Amino acid sequence: MKHLDKETIMAQILIIDDDKSICVAMSSAIERMGHDVGYALTLKEGLREVSLEPFDVVFLDVRLPDGNGLAALPKIRGLPSSPEVIVITGEGEPDGAEVAIKSGAWDYIEKPTMIKEMMLPLVRALQYREEKKKEKPRAALKRGGIVGSSPQLQECLDLLAEAATSEENVLITGETGTGKELFAKAIHENSHRSGQNLVVVDCTALPGTLVESILFGHEKGAFTGADKAYTGLIKQASGGTLFLDEVGELPPSLQKSFIRVLQERRFRPLGGPQEIKSNFRLVVATNRDLDKMVEAGQFRKDLLFRLKSLVLHLPPLKERFGDIKEIVINYLRKVSDESKTDMKGFSPEFFHTLEQYDWPGNVRELLNIIERAVVSSRDEPTLFPKHLPMHIRVHLARTSVMKDNEANSERIPDIQKQLPKLKDYRDVAVVELEREYLQKLMSLPERDIKEACRISGLSRSRLYHLLKKHKISGS
Repeated sequence: MKHLDKETIMAQILIIDDDKSICVAMSSAIERMGHDVGYALTLKEGLREVSLEPFDVVFLDVRLPDGNGLAALPKIRGLPSSPEVIVITGEGEPDGAEVAIKSGAWDYIEKPTMIKEMMLPLVRALQYREEKKKEKPRAALKRGGIVGSSPQLQECLDLLAEAATSEENVLITGETGTGKELFAKAIHENSHRSGQNLVVVDCTALPGTLVESILFGHEKGAFTGADKAYTGLIKQASGGTLFLDEVGELPPSLQKSFIRVLQERRFRPLGGPQEIKSNFRLVVATNRDLDKMVEAGQFRKDLLFRLKSLVLHLPPLKERFGDIKEIVINYLRKVSDESKTDMKGFSPEFFHTLEQYDWPGNVRELLNIIERAVVSSRDEPTLFPKHLPMHIRVHLARTSVMKDNEANSERIPDIQKQLPKLKDYRDVAVVELEREYLQKLMSLPERDIKEACRISGLSRSRLYHLLKKHKISGS
């Protein structure tokens, strides 16, 4: 990479594009602006460059000879310098543009275009970064149970802080297990309404026949069984925050009436003589695509428009692997404090294994797995990969074999990839399954050999043989 005189350098820029003529033309324009710039012609080379230097902005092509730039975007954004990424592509696609923006891209630009037109997003991105550096430090956020320090999580915390200082409706999106309720509670706790009620409504659990009564309340005698008046959840949230979890499950019959509640902050309880007011702040969350639900006629467009005043999207755990170790240590410390026992240690391979897994259930799944690992380790002071469930260890083993095969095919392209012999593969799986089954069998409350033989269908001699083989106590 060519470097300019340090006094004239304003920013570090990298271009990742396989078209050398575009790289040269863009580099020339960027150098004239006074910045330090370099380029890489492959994704692999580009990722190596961004891992070595703290870049401010990366221009990233989509179709590269050794991979898709969009797939690498979260990794680039997740680096310590958290560079702004401007995606450039010769074949723009609406889906690609959506993926880019949702993955944190600053802009999505189609080629060919005038080089000077490609410089305007660069100017704006650098202006944004400069102003961000000058921001006055905010008061420390009350995080509650939110753990992590990755750039991806920090972006979410920045939006959380913004939401906490406003009265706008907030829509929190993300996969199941990403912590949407934790963020909703943190928004409330960091707002001026923190001293008032946070009323949580699980829209998936609202009974269809009583939903209006639960939300709006009712007067005594409003319907059969209403033997006394009830203050609805919307009124209970007055002065505080109303949190509708899984708002995509809100019954269609209620969506229209809820629009007016949002507009007027007024509603009439069932059987009530007049309307009452509720000064609530609204936060909602969903793991569903509400825009697609609108297209399918399952959710009102006018309601969605009002919910999207401020959108906070929580990334899945697989896009913020840097937080895994911190989450696990925090949880182990919590378990140790609650049980008044020494905190367990862990081998380096333990975290390596966790970071190789995709975590479809996100943070919730991670915590459940760690809880199981703690139970599996019993009195052992250190957690090893063997304490993790078999499906995670199998996933790691398969991934490792695939990576080795890919590496071998790169070194010797004409060598055919080989799977292990079926018998060898099966034998390893059987041994692991045997061990896991016997551990569960002997952990039953009775721990009685006769009962264990009855449950397993094994003879006493065979059971003793397997217990000895796997070094499991049968006493």
